[in-house]
Amino acid sequence: MKKLFISQPMNGKTDAEILEVREKAIKSAEKELGEKVEVIDSFFCNAPAENKPLWFLGKSLELLSEADVAYFAKGWEEARGCRIEHQCAIDYGIETVIEDYTR
Repeated sequence: MKKLFISQPMNGKTDAEILEVREKAIKSAEKELGEKVEVIDSFFCNAPAENKPLWFLGKSLELLSEADVAYFAKGWEEARGCRIEHQCAIDYGIETVIEDYTR
Protein backbone atom coordinates (compact mmCIF):
# COMPACT_ATOMS: atom_id res chain seq x y z
CA MET A 1 0.00 0.00 0.00
CA LYS A 2 1.42 3.36 -1.06
CA LYS A 3 1.52 6.38 1.23
CA LEU A 4 -0.38 9.28 -0.34
CA PHE A 5 0.30 12.98 0.21
CA ILE A 6 -2.43 15.35 -1.00
CA SER A 7 -1.49 18.83 -2.14
CA GLN A 8 -4.43 21.18 -2.50
CA PRO A 9 -5.17 24.89 -2.29
CA MET A 10 -6.56 25.69 1.17
CA ASN A 11 -6.44 29.47 1.44
CA GLY A 12 -9.95 30.90 1.74
CA LYS A 13 -11.60 27.46 1.92
CA THR A 14 -13.72 26.10 4.74
CA ASP A 15 -12.76 22.89 6.53
CA ALA A 16 -15.70 21.17 4.85
CA GLU A 17 -14.54 22.26 1.38
CA ILE A 18 -11.00 21.07 2.10
CA LEU A 19 -12.18 17.70 3.38
CA GLU A 20 -14.48 17.22 0.38
CA VAL A 21 -11.57 17.75 -2.02
CA ARG A 22 -9.45 15.33 0.01
CA GLU A 23 -12.08 12.59 -0.23
CA LYS A 24 -12.27 13.02 -4.01
CA ALA A 25 -8.46 13.00 -4.22
CA ILE A 26 -8.22 9.72 -2.31
CA LYS A 27 -10.74 8.01 -4.59
CA SER A 28 -9.10 9.41 -7.71
CA ALA A 29 -5.60 8.39 -6.60
CA GLU A 30 -6.73 4.86 -5.75
CA LYS A 31 -8.34 4.54 -9.17
CA GLU A 32 -5.24 5.93 -10.91
CA LEU A 33 -2.85 3.71 -8.92
CA GLY A 34 -5.05 0.62 -8.98
CA GLU A 35 -4.70 0.04 -5.24
CA LYS A 36 -5.75 1.35 -1.83
CA VAL A 37 -3.59 4.07 -0.31
CA GLU A 38 -2.57 5.12 3.18
CA VAL A 39 -3.27 8.85 3.46
CA ILE A 40 -0.70 11.09 5.10
CA ASP A 41 -2.73 13.66 7.04
CA SER A 42 -1.47 17.06 5.94
CA PHE A 43 -4.58 19.01 6.91
CA PHE A 44 -3.60 20.88 10.07
CA CYS A 45 -7.05 21.63 11.47
CA ASN A 46 -5.78 22.19 15.04
CA ALA A 47 -2.76 24.34 14.23
CA PRO A 48 -2.65 27.79 15.78
CA ALA A 49 -4.14 30.35 13.39
CA GLU A 50 -1.26 32.76 14.03
CA ASN A 51 1.25 30.39 12.40
CA LYS A 52 2.73 31.85 9.25
CA PRO A 53 2.24 30.20 5.84
CA LEU A 54 5.90 29.16 5.80
CA TRP A 55 5.34 27.16 9.01
CA PHE A 56 2.57 25.18 7.29
CA LEU A 57 4.76 24.65 4.21
CA GLY A 58 7.62 23.36 6.36
CA LYS A 59 5.34 20.84 8.05
CA SER A 60 3.89 19.82 4.68
CA LEU A 61 7.33 19.21 3.19
CA GLU A 62 8.25 17.09 6.20
CA LEU A 63 5.17 14.93 5.53
CA LEU A 64 5.81 14.88 1.78
CA SER A 65 9.19 13.27 2.51
CA GLU A 66 7.31 10.18 3.78
CA ALA A 67 5.13 9.83 0.66
CA ASP A 68 5.35 7.28 -2.12
CA VAL A 69 3.00 9.35 -4.26
CA ALA A 70 1.78 12.96 -4.20
CA TYR A 71 -1.64 13.92 -5.55
CA PHE A 72 -2.11 17.48 -6.80
CA ALA A 73 -5.72 18.67 -6.68
CA LYS A 74 -7.37 21.14 -9.02
CA GLY A 75 -5.92 24.62 -8.68
CA TRP A 76 -2.53 23.52 -7.35
CA GLU A 77 -0.75 25.54 -10.05
CA GLU A 78 -2.16 28.77 -8.58
CA ALA A 79 -1.18 28.06 -4.96
CA ARG A 80 2.35 29.01 -3.96
CA GLY A 81 2.74 26.17 -1.43
CA CYS A 82 1.39 23.56 -3.84
CA ARG A 83 3.81 24.67 -6.54
CA ILE A 84 6.71 24.27 -4.10
CA GLU A 85 5.42 20.84 -3.01
CA HIS A 86 5.16 19.81 -6.66
CA GLN A 87 8.70 20.92 -7.43
CA CYS A 88 10.01 19.05 -4.38
CA ALA A 89 8.13 15.89 -5.38
CA ILE A 90 9.63 16.07 -8.87
CA ASP A 91 13.16 16.88 -7.66
CA TYR A 92 13.13 14.10 -5.05
CA GLY A 93 11.59 11.41 -7.22
CA ILE A 94 8.18 11.11 -5.58
CA GLU A 95 5.57 9.78 -7.99
CA THR A 96 2.97 12.42 -8.84
CA VAL A 97 -0.67 12.28 -9.85
CA ILE A 98 -2.31 15.41 -11.20
CA GLU A 99 -6.09 15.73 -10.92
CA ASP A 100 -7.70 15.26 -14.31
CA TYR A 101 -9.97 18.29 -14.72
CA THR A 102 -11.83 16.71 -17.62
CA ARG A 103 -13.50 13.99 -15.52
